[in-house]
Amino acid sequence: MAAGKEIRGKIKSVENTKKITKAMEMVAASKMRKAQDRMRAARPYSEKIRNIAAHLGQANPEYTHPFMKLNDAKVAGVIVVTTDKGLCGGMNTNVLRVVTGKLRELQSSGISTEAVAIGNKGLGFLNRVGVKVVSHLTGLGDTPHLEKLIGPVKVLLDAYAEGKISAVYLSYTKFVNTMRQESVIEQLLPLSSDTIQGQKSSHGWDYIYEPDAQSVIDELLVRYVESLIYQAVAENMASEQSARMVAMKAATDNAGTVIGELKLVYNKTRQAAITKELSEIVAGAAAV
Repeated sequence: MAAGKEIRGKIKSVENTKKITKAMEMVAASKMRKAQDRMRAARPYSEKIRNIAAHLGQANPEYTHPFMKLNDAKVAGVIVVTTDKGLCGGMNTNVLRVVTGKLRELQSSGISTEAVAIGNKGLGFLNRVGVKVVSHLTGLGDTPHLEKLIGPVKVLLDAYAEGKISAVYLSYTKFVNTMRQESVIEQLLPLSSDTIQGQKSSHGWDYIYEPDAQSVIDELLVRYVESLIYQAVAENMASEQSARMVAMKAATDNAGTVIGELKLVYNKTRQAAITKELSEIVAGAAAV
């Protein structure tokens, strides 16, 4: 029964794995609800500041913020938002595939790339493909904090304001629903009225500025870019927990299937051994 003992060991091992994946599924489900609530709570602010920024951009055309100017530099910046941990299905693979396509597109246009990595998986990928990483942030935990995000990203924002890079792109996983997440890459800079608002309005806007238009627009556009980055990280975290819950559920179901198949093989092996022993006993009795 050496084979039977080996199969019993495999069954025990898969059962232990099943317990782990089931526990991880329950933890991810609990974190997913909190991450989704946090992400949905941030959406109204992001949408409102998007509208106000677009209205201000149309209301005061004589002043152009550096974020709305076009630069002729041959360098582009990419902000890559991924997870710190794995075991979340193909989520990171999908977003890094989108980033790879963008990098090839920029390279074919003769534009070099500088990157900011938010998340350990993206940092490892950028280092492997040889992209220059100017700053990175790992170990975010389960809650995004704006004060932690601003430092690494500000490197690219300042470089764009100084005219050193021509564009900044933001790549992350957008949360659609629990079963579906979408990998996207968006142009963060330069900003335009169409980029901010999504569509042109049929009427103009005017405001009373205090202390002055330049100060208000400068502060607002910086806040707007910060809100986009925070929203992207919040969406990515909600997507991470959803993807991990689905992946762990699939792993638990697969473990149950494997256990059933192993038990069937074990029973067949055991029955074959019993049949063989009975045959030997009968043959021995007949010989006597």
